[in-house]
Amino acid sequence: MKTSIQLQQENLEELGSNMPVPTYNRTDNKIGIVHVGVGGFHRAHQAYYLHQLRQLGEAPDWGICGIGLRDADTKIKNILKTQDHLYTLMVKHPDGKIEPEVIGSIVDFEMGTTDPELVIARMANANTKIVSLTITEGGYNFNPTTGKFNFDNPDIQHELRHPQDPKTVYGFLTAALKRRRDTGLPAFTILSCDNIEHNGDMARKMLLAFAKVQDEELATWIAQEVRFPNSMVDRITPVTTKADIDTLAQNYGVDDAWPVTCEPFIQWVVEDTFSNGRPPFEKVGVQFVPDVGPYEKMKLRLLNAGHSVLGILGAIHGHTTINACVEDEVFANYLRAFLDEEATPVLGDIEGINLEDYKDSLLERFANPNIKDSVSRICSESSAKLPKFLIPTLHENLAAGGSFKFATLVLAAWCYYSDKQLDQHGKPLEIIDAMSNELHNMASETKDDPLAFIKQESLFGDLAKKDSFASTYTSMLQKLYTGIKINELMQSMI
Repeated sequence: MKTSIQLQQENLEELGSNMPVPTYNRTDNKIGIVHVGVGGFHRAHQAYYLHQLRQLGEAPDWGICGIGLRDADTKIKNILKTQDHLYTLMVKHPDGKIEPEVIGSIVDFEMGTTDPELVIARMANANTKIVSLTITEGGYNFNPTTGKFNFDNPDIQHELRHPQDPKTVYGFLTAALKRRRDTGLPAFTILSCDNIEHNGDMARKMLLAFAKVQDEELATWIAQEVRFPNSMVDRITPVTTKADIDTLAQNYGVDDAWPVTCEPFIQWVVEDTFSNGRPPFEKVGVQFVPDVGPYEKMKLRLLNAGHSVLGILGAIHGHTTINACVEDEVFANYLRAFLDEEATPVLGDIEGINLEDYKDSLLERFANPNIKDSVSRICSESSAKLPKFLIPTLHENLAAGGSFKFATLVLAAWCYYSDKQLDQHGKPLEIIDAMSNELHNMASETKDDPLAFIKQESLFGDLAKKDSFASTYTSMLQKLYTGIKINELMQSMI
């Protein structure tokens, strides 16, 4: 057992005997990127790409300043500050190999909840050229049915009245952009890295909707000057566990309070339209394209939807991790049938991508026994995920006369999951969803109205009015509620 060493800048030389550490100068870093939402994914993806560039001697003016806009972000801010903003990335391979590396591309962190002016000033600084976002699907503040901005949000109402006391990402962005405009500085790029189809377009639409109400002249300037490239991001990044922290300390001698674990696979496809320059990310494998649409649709409809298929069905069955689902032949075959028969037909051709190879790689990635991505994490916030990842595929196949049975069973299982809140062995499920109470109430009415759950048009659109879907869904739901095991039902459909 190694004696662990505190992860800090002054200890990097000593830590470098155990793993790769930053070889570049971090003390005179200019901050070129301000990133809102420093979670595990950002640290395993965008920050890692920039770290690779810095290791090549590139991009010295592109350090990252993290931004927290929620009280919960105080924990990551304090840990990173203690560690000189260093953290360890642990890449976990299917064969059990772990490759740890200390990442140094984040150089500062500010909290918008404690001092909004510090965040506004950082975004408005002349050196800041990109503000990037991983704020989750829910952070975009739009109605999933209408696609319109939610002005009823109390925080939005507050910052419309008090522009210099922002609460949400929109208040901070408009305050900083106004300051840049008023001082003659060029606009920064707003780069969304969230799992939303056309994420840049969505960020632009929502910001302009907000800005037009707050300051119409500013909204016109933003529309003309700010670029919002769409991007597709991909790397499975499970929640860090105590076992990960202990492994790092015991096997590699590093005392890191919040390392990040991830799979070996990584992908980033970005539209090459920026307001004020960008790092040369293509030197470390980022793909720049004129239109990211086909790539992001592929990822959302195959990887993200595939995760939800395994997650919802696996939760009902009693599987606790995604790799356990894929190790179950019934689940692996069911997932492949969904990908082949329902998801692939709505995608079309994607330049440079062999879809059969991509689907093969998904099964391999999901099966990685070292990742052990929890089913509960995949199922979390399903009300925000399924309307983007799975339900559009169902609608498109219904319209085209294609297969829709595999996706339909997932929705029936989601109803059972939301109603019973137990798996089929009677074990309580960990349900994390902003709409959990509403979902439970609607699902509990199923005994009186089999379509009650599906009648939530904000989530499902008009599915309940489509006879072919409604009859298939009702039949599946009846089987689940009469005790037929989910794996038996899946097996009968393959």
